[in-house]
This record gives sequence, C-alpha cells and structure tokens, in this order.
Amino acid sequence: MADDEGKKSPVKDETDQKAPSPVDEKTADDTITTNEEPIEKNTDEEPKNAEETEESKQDGTASKTETEEPKSNEGVDSTEVEEKSKEESESKQEDKEEVETTSARKSPEGGPDTEQQSEQQTVDTQPASEKVPSPPPNTETAQRHNQGDDVPALIPDAPKIPSPEKSEVTAVGLEGTMSTSALNVIWSFGLNRNIPVLNLTDNSRKLIMYACAHVGVLYDFENNRQHILQGHINPLTCTCVSEDKRWLATGDKGADSTVIVWDTYTGVPVQTIFDSNPEGGVVAMAMTPDARYLATLSAAPTQVLSIWNWTVDGDTPLCTAELNPKYGVQSFIHFNPEDIHFLVSNSDSQVIFYQWSDNHMEYFAPPLTDQDFNKPVGRYSQSIFQRNSTRVLTSTSIGNLVVWDTNKPLTKLQNSQPSADKKALKIIRLQERGINVLTTTENFIVVGDMAGHVKFFDQSLKLVHWYQDFHLGPVTAISFAFYPNFEPVAKEGSNYPPDATIEARRFVIKDFVVGSSIAIFGSVTADGTKVKVIHREHDSAIHALASHPSLPYVVIGSYSGLLKIWNFEKKQVMVSRQFDKNSMIRCCTYDPKGAYIAVGFVNGSVRILDSITLEDQTAEPFRYARYGITHIAFSHNSQYLATADGEHTISVYKRQHLHEEPYGYLGRYRAHYKDIQDIIFGVHLDSNQPRLLSMGKDRVLVEYDLENSTKDNLKITSSDRIEQSAVPQCLTWYPPITKEHFIVTANDQFKFKLYNATTKMCRKTLLGPTYGSPIKKIAVVPTKDPIKDKRYLAYITDDKIGLHILPLCGNPHDAMALIGHPAGVSNLVCSYDGKYLFSAGGTDASVHMWEINISALEAQSKLGGEDLVPFYGLLDGGREGELFAELEDYFYYAQIRSQGVNAMDRRELSVKIPLTEVPYVMRAMGFYPSEQEIEDMLNEVKFSRYVETGQYVEDIDLGDFIKLYINHRPAFGLDPQKLVHAFQTLGVPSAQGNSIERGYLLDLLQTKGEHMTEYELAEYLTTLLGFNPEGGSSELQEFDSSTAGDIIDQNLPVNVTEEMFANEILGFSMYKEVLATSQQTS
Repeated sequence: MADDEGKKSPVKDETDQKAPSPVDEKTADDTITTNEEPIEKNTDEEPKNAEETEESKQDGTASKTETEEPKSNEGVDSTEVEEKSKEESESKQEDKEEVETTSARKSPEGGPDTEQQSEQQTVDTQPASEKVPSPPPNTETAQRHNQGDDVPALIPDAPKIPSPEKSEVTAVGLEGTMSTSALNVIWSFGLNRNIPVLNLTDNSRKLIMYACAHVGVLYDFENNRQHILQGHINPLTCTCVSEDKRWLATGDKGADSTVIVWDTYTGVPVQTIFDSNPEGGVVAMAMTPDARYLATLSAAPTQVLSIWNWTVDGDTPLCTAELNPKYGVQSFIHFNPEDIHFLVSNSDSQVIFYQWSDNHMEYFAPPLTDQDFNKPVGRYSQSIFQRNSTRVLTSTSIGNLVVWDTNKPLTKLQNSQPSADKKALKIIRLQERGINVLTTTENFIVVGDMAGHVKFFDQSLKLVHWYQDFHLGPVTAISFAFYPNFEPVAKEGSNYPPDATIEARRFVIKDFVVGSSIAIFGSVTADGTKVKVIHREHDSAIHALASHPSLPYVVIGSYSGLLKIWNFEKKQVMVSRQFDKNSMIRCCTYDPKGAYIAVGFVNGSVRILDSITLEDQTAEPFRYARYGITHIAFSHNSQYLATADGEHTISVYKRQHLHEEPYGYLGRYRAHYKDIQDIIFGVHLDSNQPRLLSMGKDRVLVEYDLENSTKDNLKITSSDRIEQSAVPQCLTWYPPITKEHFIVTANDQFKFKLYNATTKMCRKTLLGPTYGSPIKKIAVVPTKDPIKDKRYLAYITDDKIGLHILPLCGNPHDAMALIGHPAGVSNLVCSYDGKYLFSAGGTDASVHMWEINISALEAQSKLGGEDLVPFYGLLDGGREGELFAELEDYFYYAQIRSQGVNAMDRRELSVKIPLTEVPYVMRAMGFYPSEQEIEDMLNEVKFSRYVETGQYVEDIDLGDFIKLYINHRPAFGLDPQKLVHAFQTLGVPSAQGNSIERGYLLDLLQTKGEHMTEYELAEYLTTLLGFNPEGGSSELQEFDSSTAGDIIDQNLPVNVTEEMFANEILGFSMYKEVLATSQQTS
C-alpha cells in the first residue's frame, strides 16, 4: 500500500473556475452562481495518508483531475448525427453477435454438492459459522428444473439507441406524446441520494440511471434528455443492472410493492414481480452478469433471500432462504461473477454467505467481533468476491477490509471445491476514512470513501491509483461504463494518468460515474481525468416552490439552503444560491411582476431577492418571527408582502417607493389560535385595492384591513368561523366563471365549499375527490383568456396530484389523480401558461414536472355520463336500486306532509317539494345533518338563482335533491369511530367500556355544541327509548312532557356506555363491531 509519497500533480481546469469544495468544508458565506451550477475549489486540502496494509507497501499516486460543470445543453448538429449513424451501422453486426453470445451463455455448473454437510472448524479466536439450509420449494418451476426441462430463455437482440433525429423514447422523452392521461410526468428535478447511481454508458450512449421518488430516471447527460420509468407506487429502495447495461431492475417496499425489470434500450418493462404482503418489498437486489438470474432481499422484519429466473417465471422464485432477524437488515447483496451459485450479503453488523442450486439454498453467517483480532471492525458497508480466489472482502465504516476465506478443516488436505462456509481470515487497515463503496473493474478493486476519494488496488491490495481531487462529497456510488471490446492499453495521443508503479505506466480504465451523499453526480473521463458534474441537487427536504408569472422559470428551495431557478423549457439551471447551513428554505414566491423573489426560512427570517441574480435587496433579512415561515404571498400590485409563521401570526410588509430597500415592515397580528393553513391576496370588488385573508386550523377565516393599518398596527376587518366540524385545508379565489364572486376551500371531510367573497356565507357544498386523503392545496390553472376559456383546478392530497374540471358540481368523473410522491406531496404550483404542473415531494428531495392534457380529462368526464347519470352511480344500487325507489317514496310523502296528512282536499302532485321538507327527507335517507348543515343546505338552494333573478328558490325537484344529498352527506357514510372518540374523551373507563354519567350527559346535550332545549331533549330521548310514536312532533303527534322526566329516570341507566348509547338509544347495529374492537383495545 501507499504512504504519503504518492505522485501528485496540479489540477487542470478547463473552465477557468474553481472545483467545488466538500460539504464539510463549506463556509458560512452564500454562493451565487448564474447560468451554471456553483463551482468552488478548495486548494488547501492535502491528500490523506494511506495506512500500510498487512499485505505489502507501495508508493501511491494522486491523479490529475479536470473539473467541468454541465454547459448549456444544445441540440446535436447534423454532422454529429451523420457520424453517429455511420458508427451505428458499422458496429451493428458486431453488437448483434455480442448479444447473441451473452444470451446463450450459461451459468457455471459443477459447484459443490449442496446436500453434503461440510466439516466445520473451531478456532480459539473464531467461533464456528452458523449453517442454515432451506428446504426446496414445492413449485412447478422447481419440478421443471428437476426434470431437466428447463429451457434457457431466448433474449432478443439489443436494438440500437435511437438517434436524436428520431422521436424515440430516449431521444426526446415523453413530452408532448401522451394521449390517455390528463397528467404525465415528463421531467424530474432532484434525485434520491440514498440509492446508488448506475452508469449505463456504452459505445453508443452516455446514460445514467438514478431514482427519484417512485420513478426511475434514464438521463442522457450528453444531450440533456430524460426518460421516466413509471410503474411503482412506493418510493424506490434499490436498483441493479446487468453487466451489458441493458437489463435494469428496480424495486420498492410497502403495500402493493413490485420488482420491475426494464429494457434500458427501449424504456419498456419486460417483467414484473408482485408482492402481496403489506410489509413486502425489497431492500437490496443483484443481477448475475448474464442477466439470467435476479436475487432479492425482502423488506419484511424476517428477511427472505429469493433467487428468480425472471426470464422464465416472475411468480415463483427458484429457491429462497429465510434469514434470522438477529443478523440485522441485510442491505447489500452481490453475486460471485465467476460462479453465480455463490452470493454474499451484509448488514452493518453481519456478513452472510450463500450457496444455491435450482431448488435448494443454504447460508452461513460467521460471527466476528472486535475481540477476535483485538482490533475494531467497524460497521460493514459492501462486500465483493476477489477474482480467481475463494476470498471475499468486506469494507467497513472505519477504513478496514475484512478478508473472509473458506473455513478449512484442521487437516491440511486441500479441498478444491468452493464453499459458502467461510470465516474471517484477517482485518486489513486500509485507510483512515470510512469506506462506503467497494467494487471491481477489470483486475482492480475500487474503493470510495467518506473523504470523496476513489482508490484503485490490484488483487494483492497494492495501491495502483488514487483520485482525490473530485470534491464531489463522500462517495456512495461508483459505476463503470460498458465497453465490450475495451483494452487497457493507452493509445497514442491519449492522456491517461500514470499509475503508482516505479515504471509509472499509464493507468487505463473505463470511464465511470461517481455519486455522493450530498446529491452530486459526477462523470469521470479517464483519458485526461476530466470530471463533469452531471447533477448538483438538493440533499434535504423540498417545500419551497414558485413559478414565474410570465416566463418559463420555476424556483426550487430546500432545507439544505440551496435555491435554484430552472428554465423548465430548456431544462437548464439559470442561477442558484447556496445559503449557509442554518438557513433552511421553507417557502418562496415571485412577485406579480417577476422582479423579486421572497423567501421564508425555517428560522423565521424573510429575504427579498432579485429574481435574476438572487442577491439580497435588503441590508438585513426581516426577522420578526421566532418560528418558521410557513406561507408567503405578494398582493396583485406588489404593494404588500404577507407571511404566516409557526406562531399562528400574520406579518405584513409594505412597498417603499422612495427608499433604497423595496419593502418595509408594516405590522403583525395573531388572529388564530391554531396553525395557519393558507393565506391569499385578492382585490376589492369596488376598487383595485388589495385584500388579505388567512385561514387556520381553528376554522376561522380572517380578513385584514390593509388600507387603515399603520406601522406596528395591523388591523383586521372581520373574523368568521366557516366550518363546524371539518377542518379547512386550503383556499383560493374561484375563477370568474359565475356572476357571483366566491372563495373556494377544501376541508378534511373531502368537501369543497364556496363562500360569498363579501358576506362569507357558505353558498355551496360539493363532494371533492376521494382519493385516499383530503386535498391539501388547490390552485386554479392559468389560461390566456380567464373569462372565455374553460377553467381547471389543480390539487394535491397527501401523496397524489390531480386535476378537476370547473365549475365544481360534485361529479366524481370530473376529477382525476395520480400518485405524485408516495412519501408525501409538500407543494404545488402551475406554470404561467397553464401547460405544466410542478409538485414538490418534501422528504424525497424531488420535484416532478407534469404535462397537462385537458382532452384526456374531458374525455373521462364525458364517458362518466351527463346530467344525473354520475350521481345515480353514487347511490347504493344506482338508478334501479332500492335506495332510489325509497327516495321517490319519501319525495311523494313529503308532498303529502306539506299539504297536510289529514287534509281532505284534492291532492296536487308535483315534481318538487318545499325546502322545509328537505331536512326530514335527508334524515329518512340516513343522513343526519346538524342544524348548521341544514341551514347551509337551505341557503344553497334558496340563493341559487338570486344573482340572476333576484328571487329566492322555495322548492326543490328530485334531481337537485339527489345532487344536494350526494354533495352534503358524509363522503364515506356514518363514522362509528367518532362516537367511540367522544366517549373516550368525555367518559371514564369501566368494566363495560367507557361510560358517561347520566346527569353529565344530559347537561352536555343542553350546553355544548348545538344546544337542545329541555323540552326538545325530553321529547327526543323518550321517542328514541320507544315511549312516543315514531316521528314525534315532526309527524304532528302530540307530546306530553309531564311524564318525560320519570320515563328517562326509569329507563336511562345512571352510567351510559358507548355500546348502550349506540344500540339501545340510537338503534345503530353498525356500531357493534367497532365498539367491540375499541373495548378489546382498551
């Protein structure tokens, strides 16, 4: 190994810019970079000394490196296209023969007899390995193998990569080509730094693959093109690729998890392995060099290693092995490339060796502690098989290499048979810094470490070469290109660096890609040692997202303090700024003119930046909030800037025209006692003055009096409680598609509500999309002509993004949604032209760009039916069901009631009923609205035509009643859990369950919520207990209140349990199962 006498040379710099410094050496100063990524260079760092190994000593070398950032991505000119076409045609036959050879190659046979039990050796310092065989699976696949009927799968020849002039997948991506989906992700900003990047580069393409939330990205970094691999519904957890870079496997974990194998030449999935286990999925995968077999490690608490012959059978593995949970989570797995019937996997504390055949697998888990060799081992990271040897090497977090070898018997008889029974032979102190990556290329062992260095060793662990000036951050991935005819010979005119030998021979290797833990990917060209930064992305959660009001720019900010402006049409970074480590970006917005960007931080500060240079426009940030800024917005004329913070407080800043700084502090007001959900600016109807509204979890909508507010004296105009039980989530201005001006909100009960913009009266309640979770944010999609064009609403839920046709009517076919970010969608913005949506994924540190296809959404709406057809489908049994027939009966009976049950006059049948009968029909249908909900329903119908005609509506027909019923009833019916929660909150535990004392219950009903009078309470309870005719006074029955007290005292227990209240008073049998479950839990 090498000491600090390795050869070093100055760094060449093609771009005349400084190389980026490691993150751990960042200064507190901000970095602003225009047109390209920020580039800094640390010239003070000295190469670290490498420790002497137990094998040998050899002088090391540090390579020359050239660092270049991605330049503006331009199209390929015609000359380049012609040259590429010629090269493709000339090499087509050679590649075809190559693939045929690869396809016909078989796995090595003649391994050891797995049924034979090998001898185990006991050493003083090394306990015996644990050997665990697994029984062969009883499957058809295994039977076919046993019978010798297994026929190797025929893998088709690899097609050539489409040239840029063709409209193929890898040439132009998916943009503008979709037809069946209303939203389609066409670009992904960001990456998953926890999943290693894969280098798919070969003679005909420069391509990498990386994970981004739940999609895989094939990125052509030469032509700046992406192809999105969509198919998973959970975040990706692992990937692997075949030796020839054609077959790619991606896996996830969670409910409905899958493993998908893709053809990287076409971007098409060729095999899908499903896992029905709710805790299913995979955490690690490996593919044999010939791509025939795939190994997966499950994500369940008790892990299972499975071997799949995926080209033949995607339903049943060839063999499996169940691992003991005490081994820890095995997170890395690797096939022996020389004999694929051997594998190695490791967690951070245990290495396991496997040997498998078509229907059988056994594994060994040799223990190793710090006391065995009297030196610390460290946490395991990755393992490899050493070439032409029975040894396995495992790297650790403290710079060690553990060498494992066959557990030979005490006799000195040499056993030539390879075995998975191994023990630790020795521990080599390779270096000071922890090793994250251990891999191989050609005859070299490659190491990537925490210092960002990449080192190459020969098979005897002598240091051959050392790259130390990448400055990409701690290395977490190293992946080499695939050149089938690669020869490690330096051609004339090449500029490969010298190796560490005395002869200083040229160090010729394949080009490779490096990934780091700070979300930076770099491409290293070995000839000339050029380093090109492919991606420099956010390595923390992304919540801040804003779109330019008139240009194709989108701003992305994250908790890492990085703020970037992208040109989303050209897919280029226009400018970026790195704030100091304590400045975590929480939200941002453009002003309506596009001149400024306001940025809110988690530490409560607010900065006003120039939108072109990202330079501060104020001498010091505004620091009026002690907690994080959660929302930020400009008024329509840029006169005001408002922020909401974690103290439930609104802060307002006003434009200063005759001042050096553009905005100054106006005032703060704490009008909410819970978190603020949303803030919006609007325009007064009778003037062009801005109006500011805020809405909180306290269900209060507050409007602020900006015109009459003075310095340090922010005033409010009104404060209105807009919900009774639901919690509002977001609000925005309803577009001008109606004569009446509305504010639209979405709540946690899956309802949209329209409020009159002036009176704040609830004018309409509508069923919203019911895709698993309530809507979190809404935004009206911009259009060229806001008056004439049809309008659409974009929205996000916990994990989905969707579109909704306006006007809102409750039709479920008017909405659609797709999984946007399985780990959670944190923000949503629309592009200025209404063509694209952008969704931020929060913790997944990614932003997806979605293309809007309105025609697909309109077609879906038409297919759902017109008029009342979609609403019939929401009734149990539909138009021909019992519920609809009952509704018709109730409708006619309501007419009889309104005309007098005992009336002897001629009956006048109508298609409408009076509004006064609506509450009774609703209750008869099983919907029990509160008095506030009844008032909202009646107002909705009463004022439905008031703006057009100036008249009140006093009756309702059957069609409108069905819509009213569908839109107002609970989205998922009665919820027994609410009753359980009420008794858990108000009652006390008892042997029969939670109970409430009778007097306390009667007092609550008369004093809390919507108060009942003593007379009403007496009537309702005696009726529910069965002592009055059904219907009571609502059916014109007489009620005698004089005996009600005695009846209640004799028939209502002193302690009322939840079960008694549900079954005997309310008469709801549907509560029985839920109540029984709650009692068992308590």
